[in-house]
Amino acid sequence: MLRTTTRFAAALTAVSLVLAPVGAGYAQTARKPAAASKAAGLSPAASPEALGFDSARLAKLDTYMAGVVAQGRVVGATTLLARHGKIVSYKAYGKKSLATGAPMTEDTIFRIYSMTKPITGVAMMILFEEGKWRLDDPVTRFIPEFKNLQVVKTLNPDGTMVLEEMQRPPTMREVMSHTAGFGYGLQDEHPVDKLYREKRVLGANGLKDMVDRTATIPLVFQPGTSWRYSSSVDIQGAIVERLSGQTLGQFMEQRIFKPLKMNDTAFFVPADKASRLAAVYVANRETKQIEEAKAIFGNDLPTYLAAPTMESGGGGLVGTTMDYARFAQMIANKGQLEGVRILSPASVELMGTNVISKDAVVASNGNGVRRFNDAVGFGLDFMVIKNAREAGTLEGDGTISWGGAAGTWFWVDPENDLIFVGMIQRLGGTGGDDLGGVTRTLTYQALVNPEK
Repeated sequence: MLRTTTRFAAALTAVSLVLAPVGAGYAQTARKPAAASKAAGLSPAASPEALGFDSARLAKLDTYMAGVVAQGRVVGATTLLARHGKIVSYKAYGKKSLATGAPMTEDTIFRIYSMTKPITGVAMMILFEEGKWRLDDPVTRFIPEFKNLQVVKTLNPDGTMVLEEMQRPPTMREVMSHTAGFGYGLQDEHPVDKLYREKRVLGANGLKDMVDRTATIPLVFQPGTSWRYSSSVDIQGAIVERLSGQTLGQFMEQRIFKPLKMNDTAFFVPADKASRLAAVYVANRETKQIEEAKAIFGNDLPTYLAAPTMESGGGGLVGTTMDYARFAQMIANKGQLEGVRILSPASVELMGTNVISKDAVVASNGNGVRRFNDAVGFGLDFMVIKNAREAGTLEGDGTISWGGAAGTWFWVDPENDLIFVGMIQRLGGTGGDDLGGVTRTLTYQALVNPEK
């Protein structure tokens, strides 16, 4: 069973989760829930001071992001900070393409990769509220193809697997918290992940084919006994399709994107918007110079200019910074935006409540990796925090967050009624300090009057 710290850290690094000081766990009460924020959209603030920020201190955030671009760590970036439903800062830096020289703009479209996961989680919770599944249902109730899954018991010295029977099927709670035991294929150091790559699970011809391929690969561990970043959110996408009778894209468009006016979020970019799609970059391993990326996790980099063969609930969406901010603000507003309700407050709180068992936390949390412990955990498709100060962070208790493979990141802080979305397009890290961590510090050092 793979539970080592080094492999755990490698999995996180591989997808550029930008989680260094993150938190998570949706707070039950906010420090000062502004009345206007309960259904607020996103409109400009009168001034940073009106929302508790010191303008001079907040300027450090702008200076830092401009410096990241000037240093060549990223080609371009956008950041959006809002509090009480009001935009405190919304900036664009650098270029969206070196080849064309086109500047980064607020309406630039980004590949958000794993920031798709929380959106898929919300799609699942919409169906949860309709009574179509429960947290402790076995996943085999919806994916019977998984009834005969085997589990890796041990690895032989030559790397071959010793398998055993599954003691019980993974529950929906485990599927939504990466404790089910599925692999992913982002790394290939474990035999299970090698099989995910060999069988091209993430390159399947639709979600049914993805399920069929997954059903032939053993689980890394017995369900519920550890934590491992996995393809489980793609499995959730298949469940959404089966429960709703729609494709994942159709369901998201009808139940999330259209109601929230996320007009540029989809599984591909139509021709009339193609010029707005940012290029993706990576550092050349030999020259260390930035160049356009050609591949991701062993597969050719999709163009996102045509409908994909598989709508990936784990990482397939594209969208703008503002679109994602509208999604984040809906979460901050406990399920509604501008009078449109997507989820109930209780469902949003459930998503941001740690569901990892103490046994799994201990198994996953080794020396040198302070991820899941008494202060930090994982909810339903979000990283969650229970005690920000114990976790060593400045955000409020209850902050939830996640990130994407091309360096995008976001967090929602219900205690301070604050959201932040950062977008870049660089695979494999930026060659310097974690942007998610630094921007958190720079944001909260500027929040000098949080009672406002």
